[in-house]
Amino acid sequence: MKSNNNIVVPEAKEAMEKFKMEAASEVGVPLKQGYNGDLTSRQAGSIGGQMVKKMIESYESSLK
Repeated sequence: MKSNNNIVVPEAKEAMEKFKMEAASEVGVPLKQGYNGDLTSRQAGSIGGQMVKKMIESYESSLK
């Protein structure tokens, strides 16, 4: 099975990593650089959820 986690714009990889670290910090998940396979599904999901929430807020504020 092929992964769909490819970044379309390679220059965006660093920005996405920073965004992910900020989201993890906001929800209190101890995310570190590199391997994070020791996170629970709940922790990983809360990071992703926070990222989506922030993206939606950013989009909504751009509409105003």
